[in-house]
Amino acid sequence: MASLIFRKGLDLKHEVAGVLADSYHSQLVQDIKAKDYRFESGRLTVHLAREFGFCYGVDRAVDYAYQARRRFPSQQVFLTGEIIHNPHVNDQLRAQGIRFLSDTDEGWGNLGPADVVILPAFGVTIGELQRLDRLGCTLVDTTCGSVLNVWKNVKRYAQEQFTSVIHGKHWHEETMATASQAVATGGQYLVVLDKAEAALACGFITGSTTRAQFDARFKDAVSEEFDPEVHLQRVGCANQTTMLSTESMEVGEMFRTAIRERYGDAEVASRFRAFDTICSATQDRQDALVRLLAEQRLDLIVVIGGYNSSNTCNLARICAAKVPTFHVAEPSGLVSAREVRHRDVGTKTEITSHQWLPPAGPIAVGLTSGASTPDNLVEEVVRRLEGFAADASSR
Repeated sequence: MASLIFRKGLDLKHEVAGVLADSYHSQLVQDIKAKDYRFESGRLTVHLAREFGFCYGVDRAVDYAYQARRRFPSQQVFLTGEIIHNPHVNDQLRAQGIRFLSDTDEGWGNLGPADVVILPAFGVTIGELQRLDRLGCTLVDTTCGSVLNVWKNVKRYAQEQFTSVIHGKHWHEETMATASQAVATGGQYLVVLDKAEAALACGFITGSTTRAQFDARFKDAVSEEFDPEVHLQRVGCANQTTMLSTESMEVGEMFRTAIRERYGDAEVASRFRAFDTICSATQDRQDALVRLLAEQRLDLIVVIGGYNSSNTCNLARICAAKVPTFHVAEPSGLVSAREVRHRDVGTKTEITSHQWLPPAGPIAVGLTSGASTPDNLVEEVVRRLEGFAADASSR
C-alpha cells in the first residue's frame, strides 16, 4: 500500500497560527527590530544581528507539524527524528503529542497504515522513505527547498558520472539524505568535514596521499563501492546547506586546483563541477553577523541555538576569534552575571565560564540565533542580560 504524502501543508495554517504565535513569537523582538535592531536598558546595549532565528524552511516545517497534529487528532503522529536542531522546539512538539521514532522507547517496528509520520526539514534517506512507503504510513514531508536543491545537483552529478564531494558532516541527517540521493541515481559520494579532510582527499588526486591514508580517514564517509582511484577522476562539489559558506567555497577551490594539477587546465571543465548550495537563509545570517562585527564595538557576543545545529555552530565560529563568544543551547545557559554554560568553539563540549559579564560600566552585547531558534528564546536571552546587567551594576 503506497503512502499518502502531504508536501504543501494540510490546509490548516490559520487554525494553528495562534498556538504557533503563543509558542514561538515575541513582541519584544519585534520592538527591537523597529528600533534599528538595538535594545538599551541602563548600562546594557544589545545589538541584534539583522538576520537571525527561524528561517522560512524551519518555520514551514514546524507549521506543518502542528497542522499534522490538528489534522489527525485520533491517530498516532510521529517524527522520524528531530524536526530541526533546537531542543526547545522539539520539546514543544513532544508536548503536542508528537512522538519521535529516534527516542529510545519508540521505533519503527509497530508503524502501520494508520500512522502519520512527519519527515523533518533535513529530509530522510531514500531507504527510509521507501520503508515508510512500504508500511503505508501517511507522510507529511517538510523537507526544506534548499535541501531539495542540493539533491537536484547531486543527482545531476550522478547522471553525468561525476562523484559528489559533499562538504558536510557524514553523520548529519541532511548529509546522509543527500548522499542517498547520489547513490540512488547510480552515483558515488565522498563527504569531507573541513579543509583538513579536503586536503587529504585532494592529496590523493595529486599523489601525496596514500590509499591507506585515504581509507583510514574516509572509511565512514564514502559510498559502499567507492574507489578513489576511479571515483576521484571526475568530481562535483556540493554541501550540507548549513555549513560555513566561506569554507565550502575554499573546499571547492581545493578540488578544482587538485584536478588542474593532476590533469591540466584543458581537463578541468570536463572533470570538475561546482554549484553554490549553501542555504540562502544560512548565508544571510552569516553575512549579517559579519556586518555586526564590522559595524559595532562589542564586549561579547551571545549565540543561541542547539549545540547540534550546524548553522548555529558556524555562527559561533565566525565571531569566536574576534570577540568573546558564548554559544548557549537555551537561555538557561546564562546562569547569572557571573556564570554561563556554553559550547566551547574549540573543544565542541559544554563548559562553564565565570565572570563572563563585565561587572561595571557600559556593556555592548551582540546577539544572534541559529535558523532553528524561535524569537521567544531570543527575548528570554535579552531579558536575562537586562537583569544580570542591572544586578551587577547595583553591587
